[in-house]
Amino acid sequence: MAEWWAGVVETFVSCFIKDDRYMLLVRGIGVTIKVSLLAAVLGIIIGFIIAIFNLSDKKPLNIIGKIYTDIIRGTPSVTQLMIIYFVVFATVNWEKWIIAAIAFGINSGAYVSEIIRAGILSIDRGQTEAGRSLGLNAKQTMMEIVVPQAVKNIFPALCNEFITLIKETAIVGYVGLMDIQKASDFIKSATYKAFMPLMGTAVIYFVLIKILTVALAKYEDHLRKSEIR
Repeated sequence: MAEWWAGVVETFVSCFIKDDRYMLLVRGIGVTIKVSLLAAVLGIIIGFIIAIFNLSDKKPLNIIGKIYTDIIRGTPSVTQLMIIYFVVFATVNWEKWIIAAIAFGINSGAYVSEIIRAGILSIDRGQTEAGRSLGLNAKQTMMEIVVPQAVKNIFPALCNEFITLIKETAIVGYVGLMDIQKASDFIKSATYKAFMPLMGTAVIYFVLIKILTVALAKYEDHLRKSEIR
């Protein structure tokens, strides 16, 4: 037992302490958080716009929304990332993490649009009619009556999308970004040890997502306080 424990400690030191390799993971956490946050904001903005397109009575907008959703949902996120990085933004001198965040935001927008669309459709049509009867126009009715109610319904699904987004960013290593997963791969290559770096990566992702889950659950409770049960 003592021999086994000594081996574990030696592997831990070799993977994380020696040559300050733990700093690779620390910097990787920063990259993952930056990419995920910007992608989530872009995904919500794009998703809302596409949801409105898909619900629109105007055929051109409806067609644009459906084509966008079909293409993004029908192709792998890693392929989209590489097309956006190596083709669309090939000549743009932006930081890698920003381009990666744009790619993930575009990808997330297709899924968020369907979540928002379903949330808006879940609101009783009587709410819209009530808003119009009070003298509100279509835009005011949507933004002041329908959307606030829909947000409460779709918030858990949006949280799940954000959590999925964090895990999906593990592929940013394909464009040379040193995120958590890429840092783990670097440590694995340097030490020829796979178990400890991969376990470290799993633990870091688990802790990040657990903290996010708890924080979002508390915010959801705050949103629900105004509800009468």
